[in-house]
Amino acid sequence: MTDNTARLDHVVLWVRDPVAAADFYENAVGLEPVRLSEFAAGQVPFPSVRVNDETIIDLMPRGAAERMTMLPGAADSSGHPVNHVCLALPEGDFDALRDRLGERAVPMTDMGHDSFGARGNARRSFYFRDPDGNLFEARHYA
Repeated sequence: MTDNTARLDHVVLWVRDPVAAADFYENAVGLEPVRLSEFAAGQVPFPSVRVNDETIIDLMPRGAAERMTMLPGAADSSGHPVNHVCLALPEGDFDALRDRLGERAVPMTDMGHDSFGARGNARRSFYFRDPDGNLFEARHYA
């Protein structure tokens, strides 16, 4: 049986170097690379990283912008990241993420408390940027 509940499938981020971006998301953020070896071998147009069983982040090379012809003006979105992407994590994973980012000297905001999100108010949250300037929020609810 197929579950057709609405959910977020993927987010596409423009990145300068998809391999370097995948390394950041794997080693600093803790997300598993998907199709990285296939991308490196020229078999697929971009790699991804897995957020959970149902959601991935695609790491689209900015050089591919001129091939974005599915909608007029789609190529113009290259270099214009979304406001931010939020990762909701269990408390231990949240703390481990902050530690890994700190070890890599990734700038982070101060800790926020009780900010509203999809599941109500998060207990703690903070923001950081990836190497391509995409802004992320990390949070945990309980």
